[in-house]
Amino acid sequence: MAKVKINQPFTLLDTRVGVAERQTVQLEVAKLYTHTPMTIPIEVVNGAESGPVLMVCAAIHGDELNGVEVVRQLLSKVDAATLRGTLIAVPIVNIFGFIHKSRYLPDRRDLNRCFPGSEQGSLGARMAHMFFDLVVKKSNHSIDLHTGAIHRSNLPQIRGDLSCEMTKEMAMAFGTPVAIDARLRNGSLRSEASGLDIPVITYEAGEALRFDALAIAAGLQGVENVMRHLKMLRGRRRKQVHDAVIAAATSWVRADVDGIVRAQVTLGERVSKGQILAYIDSPLGQSEEAIIAPRSGIVIGQQMLPLVNEGDAVFHIAYFAHANSIVEQQLETFIDDIGPIS
Repeated sequence: MAKVKINQPFTLLDTRVGVAERQTVQLEVAKLYTHTPMTIPIEVVNGAESGPVLMVCAAIHGDELNGVEVVRQLLSKVDAATLRGTLIAVPIVNIFGFIHKSRYLPDRRDLNRCFPGSEQGSLGARMAHMFFDLVVKKSNHSIDLHTGAIHRSNLPQIRGDLSCEMTKEMAMAFGTPVAIDARLRNGSLRSEASGLDIPVITYEAGEALRFDALAIAAGLQGVENVMRHLKMLRGRRRKQVHDAVIAAATSWVRADVDGIVRAQVTLGERVSKGQILAYIDSPLGQSEEAIIAPRSGIVIGQQMLPLVNEGDAVFHIAYFAHANSIVEQQLETFIDDIGPIS
């Protein structure tokens, strides 16, 4: 039997967290006009046994709320006495956006395009610099929780640079039916962490400013699956999880005219090349334009607002080397495995 290796105290933001202990720390990133501090709340759970340091963060885009609830539920379940390694849980990264129910910072910058940031730059650059240097660099694995943008909903999916073996392992362990080999975007948390050999996967599910029970349940189960894969939690995954099918490519199908959308397909549905995805009508019904699927695939994202302008993205479709029916079956099994949603 392998000898248990006792963990060591963990320090974050000058706060020492003992073995088998947890502490809440606050990262001050800015002040309001009133000089009231704006702080990012962080919970550190330092396990009894040694192991990886995993950061789980949400709301880098301040209006993406599902991940905030995933982190809350995760913290209610994790026990420092039985944890291996250290969990850094950050439910709200973009505290400004969260307060204002906005994706962006007050200067309209996207915090997820500001990494690694700088001490002398914009508000976003300074926040990114502090968060990256003082928190992200303390981890050796990371899960970044997201949703679709406002009025857009995403099928539960994992995105990551799957050319990195550990990133791919984490993506497969998470357990969504679809994984996307997503290129690294300059200024994103994923891109900058990758440069330091910190593997990051991004979970996308649901819609901004909305709680989605399935997306939250799947996100919580997925994070726990990754933690078990990293041997941070004891035991095997509670349910059989099929490997995600990796998308060969994805693309958005856009509206060619302005009008009112009548969708004919839904998230997770298998579509065939040439199939009608939606109709766009004029308010008086005098004209009608069909949106046609350019290739066969699975709908992984959809605009939920039934009003579009010419050029608006309406459906996000993933294309697979495998038969699309396999992915559809995976999705049905995935929903069944999540179980009843209360």
